[in-house]
Amino acid sequence: MEYVILGKTGLKVSRLGFGAMRLPMDGERVDRKLAIPMIHRAFEGGVTYIDSAVGYCNSDSQRVVGEALKGWRDKIVVSTKNHYYGEDRAEWRKNLEDSLERLKVDCIDVYNTHGVNAGSLEDAVRPRIHGWLQEARDEGLIGHICTSFHDNNEALRKVVDSAIYESITLQYNLLDRQLEDGIAYAREKNVGIVVMGPVGGGRLGAENEVLSAMVPGVARIPELALRFVLANSNVSMALSGMSTMKQVEENLVAVSKGPLGPDEMSIVFEQLERLKKASDLYCTGCNYCLPCPSKVNISKVFSIYNQARVYGFWDQARKGYGKWREDSPAEERQADECSECGECEKKCPQHILIRKQLKEAHASLQITK
Repeated sequence: MEYVILGKTGLKVSRLGFGAMRLPMDGERVDRKLAIPMIHRAFEGGVTYIDSAVGYCNSDSQRVVGEALKGWRDKIVVSTKNHYYGEDRAEWRKNLEDSLERLKVDCIDVYNTHGVNAGSLEDAVRPRIHGWLQEARDEGLIGHICTSFHDNNEALRKVVDSAIYESITLQYNLLDRQLEDGIAYAREKNVGIVVMGPVGGGRLGAENEVLSAMVPGVARIPELALRFVLANSNVSMALSGMSTMKQVEENLVAVSKGPLGPDEMSIVFEQLERLKKASDLYCTGCNYCLPCPSKVNISKVFSIYNQARVYGFWDQARKGYGKWREDSPAEERQADECSECGECEKKCPQHILIRKQLKEAHASLQITK
């Protein structure tokens, strides 16, 4: 296992972290018989960082992490999050105190505001929450002030420049590299970067012919995804949400091989560019075709379709399309709602035969029973 210093925290941490968001469940509670041995195996394999949050696993994740820390506390960096952005200090404080009790610790090493963005930074963190965090740190209840993040590069730079946070947990993976510029900027400012979702929320956990043939000698996509993230020298850690002992073992093996090398990364970038060009042949997502008179979200349909026909993720695309069917609001319709008026094709700069491709997409994305 490789170890690095996590930005301004000064903490020495393993490059693989354990994300306790997807622990195996037994009804409404985490299955302790499965989850705790998984966590212990990760610790035995050299993992020294575990992350949870108030609401993970029906609010049971922190309790399980606390139980698993018995006998390991002095070797493990514990991270959790507070999702409260309101004005009631007592409510924010209750989340902190509940976390301390559930985790069975006197001090939380890495304490994160949960999901900060540009708006909440200015509206809530600067005016009050930063002060609450500093008070908790002064009391010795938390060690380091950090955050998780969901926004764009511009917002990421603002969060870094706020000088409030010592490390930032954010999304970055093989198929979602939009924050690379902001990640590099954070490294320049000595802000640690913890990557959540290195396997794309499970999307890169499944096998497919397209990505498994990308790099010679790397046949497993989860391994490719994990080693790709760790090859970015601006990334401190890959935080993987593990649900099975098999995933723990595979991740430990993948990390033991080290990041992808320069030659391997060149192959990956070349192949990703080829796939992007193939995807753009179908739709670049410019949205010039919208609004649709029938309220079909054309670019969303094509984005899901491209996951399958370009990147090979047919199972995930079909499941995503089906879930969208269940959850879609009235203003966001699927492909079969197309009235074939042709207005979209008049506005498409690529002259895509949108009506024809919507039919193809809908037919291909239906889950066959």
